[in-house]
Amino acid sequence: MQKMLIEGGRTLSGTVKIGGAKNSAVALLPAAILADSEVTIEGLPQISDMNALSELLQEIGGEVRWDGSTVHIDPSKMISMPLPNGHVKQLRASYYFMGAMLGRFKQAVIGLPGGCYLGPRPIDQHIKGFEALGAKVTNEQGAIYLRAEELRGTTIYLDIVSVGATINIMLAAVLAKGKTVIENAAKEPEIIDVATLLTNMGAKIKGAGTDVIRIEGVESLHGTKHTIIPDRIEAGTYAIAAAAVGGEVLIDNVIPQHLESLLAKLREMGVRIEEKDDQLLVIGGGKLKGVDIKTLVYPGFPTDLQQPFTSLLTKAEGVGIVTDTVYTARLKHIDELRRMNAPIKVESGSAIVSGPAKLEGARVRASDLRAGAALVIAGLMASGVTEVTGLEHIDRGYEDLTGKLTSLGASIWRDEMTVDEEEQTKNS
Repeated sequence: MQKMLIEGGRTLSGTVKIGGAKNSAVALLPAAILADSEVTIEGLPQISDMNALSELLQEIGGEVRWDGSTVHIDPSKMISMPLPNGHVKQLRASYYFMGAMLGRFKQAVIGLPGGCYLGPRPIDQHIKGFEALGAKVTNEQGAIYLRAEELRGTTIYLDIVSVGATINIMLAAVLAKGKTVIENAAKEPEIIDVATLLTNMGAKIKGAGTDVIRIEGVESLHGTKHTIIPDRIEAGTYAIAAAAVGGEVLIDNVIPQHLESLLAKLREMGVRIEEKDDQLLVIGGGKLKGVDIKTLVYPGFPTDLQQPFTSLLTKAEGVGIVTDTVYTARLKHIDELRRMNAPIKVESGSAIVSGPAKLEGARVRASDLRAGAALVIAGLMASGVTEVTGLEHIDRGYEDLTGKLTSLGASIWRDEMTVDEEEQTKNS
């Protein structure tokens, strides 16, 4: 096991290139199951979730070849093989195999998904959609069994706006007979990206990116080539880091419109930001003032940037209140930030941050992916050295985080943990 060490107090400057969107990639790879010939996806992030998805595709008979950030998937010999455990348990997005395999094979057996624990994240809306399309869904011995004689299009109203359910129903519906309408659909850019891939494969989808998606079922889908969108959460994380300790940081390969809610809050704090077609210039170093944020579904403030933003608020003058309406349990980073002298209280499910504070290096543990990003940003701001463990979470969603930050001037490196440190980490 490894730990990450950060010597704080350095100014970041330079250019950082953003990789492909993790939250899109984890759906694009399973979507390839629906094709009858090779699907090529370019610009994918080099993160551990991609390895887990690749091995799941190979388990069911797919041929997967990687060429840098490009993957070639030949799904022609895939079979409807159960995926009860193993890699399914490692990542939340393994549930996209449900929709894709149900769409192609009319049956699937998928273990209950894993990933970061962020409080209750039920898949009841996914199941509701599958059942509306004609599938019988049962939970047997910790796995979800899906079976259908045939899938028929229908109108499905989602009780809550859910990215996962919207994508999963799309995957199941593109080969169903007739017309499917998803109402109260999620509008995230990643949904448009998945719909674009499916459309290039021959699907008939209208309305992706709005709250009503209409799908006309087709007989079959074919292979295609697709380039993934940039990762707005990775871009947002570097924008927050630049606001915290930056001189001038140019963020390359980004779609600024995907980050409007974050950029508005950074500007409200006093951060200078210049937008170009596919770049953002973030100029840090000035005085910051505290602001309140409340996470909402897109185009609201992203829950995935709440934790990194909380770290930034410790530098601002005044009080900032952080409320997460999407994942209410996403506050585990608060205790770790307190170890670093962050003045944060939790009241009525909201984090109240008082600043400015002088953060101090400490030993902290990432409990989930975005908590890890929050602790890294706090480490960049702190005096002394910060040790971060739980790197398996960070590696799930950030491509070469240490390398990219080092290129911007950060003093950050990874080291092997001692046996005693590993034991302490397991027991904590």
